[in-house]
Amino acid sequence: MDRRDFFHGTALLSSGALLGCATPGVAQQQARTPFTVPATYIPIIGSDEVFPVRRIYCIGRNYAAHSREMGSDPTREPPFFFQKPTDAIQYVAAGTVADHPYPSLTKNYHYEAELVAALGKGGRNVPVEKALELVFGYTLGLDMTRRDLQRFMGDQKKPWEIGKSFDKSAPIGAIHKVAQTGHFTKGAIWLKVNGQTKQSADLNMMMWSVAEQIANLSQAFELFPGDIIYSGTPENVGPVMVGDVIEMHIDGLPGLSVRIV
Repeated sequence: MDRRDFFHGTALLSSGALLGCATPGVAQQQARTPFTVPATYIPIIGSDEVFPVRRIYCIGRNYAAHSREMGSDPTREPPFFFQKPTDAIQYVAAGTVADHPYPSLTKNYHYEAELVAALGKGGRNVPVEKALELVFGYTLGLDMTRRDLQRFMGDQKKPWEIGKSFDKSAPIGAIHKVAQTGHFTKGAIWLKVNGQTKQSADLNMMMWSVAEQIANLSQAFELFPGDIIYSGTPENVGPVMVGDVIEMHIDGLPGLSVRIV
C-alpha cells in the first residue's frame, strides 16, 4: 500500500494521541501551505493508533563479520550513523509478500536484515543506563542498498546517500510495544532469498547494543519521539534480482517478506 494513502484522514489525530507531546514542525503544519506534504506512519500492533516517523537513523557495520566483509576493522571503528528520508518507509504487513520495486540506476541491489527500535521519548546526551527508557517499541526492517552506487561514491570520497536514501529503501513491519516484547538483546536474526538462507546470526552479536546506539546518537543529535533506529545487519549481504522473494525473521516478531518487481 502506498504510504500516501495509509490511514489517510486519521493519522494526524492518532499521532497526537500516541505521543501526547509537541514535536518540531507542529506549528508550521497548522499554517496555510500551497501544497500538502504527506507524512509517514507505521501501524502499532494491538492499537488503532499509528506511529509517526520523524527521522530514520541507521547504524553502519554493527556486526563484526559484516564490518570485515565491507573492508573495515571492527576493533578500531567507533559507531557511525547515516539517515534515510521518511518516505523511504515501505510498510509490509505480517503474513503478506509485498511487491518491492527494483530501483533505478543500480545493477547491484543488496538486502540487509535489521532490528528496528522506535522511540517514544527523546533527549540529549542520554546515558546508556537510561537509554532504553526512550524505546516505545520494536519491529524488523530491511535496509535496501544500491551497493554499486554506495561503493562508487565512497571510492570518490563523496557522500553515498544515493546508495542508501531512496524511495522505499526501508521496508518495515508493524511496531510492537515494549510491553508486548520486552527489549531485544539476543535472539536469532536471519534472511532468506528464494528459500535459501543468506544471513544468519544472533542479536547478541551486535557490537553496539540498542542502548549504546541511542546513547551515542543522542550526543550528536537531539532525539525526539518518532525517531526510529535501524540497528545494523549481520554478514553475508548480497544481491537480489527481479522475481526474487526475500524473507526476514527475528525471534519474537512476525516475519517480513517482499518480492522484487
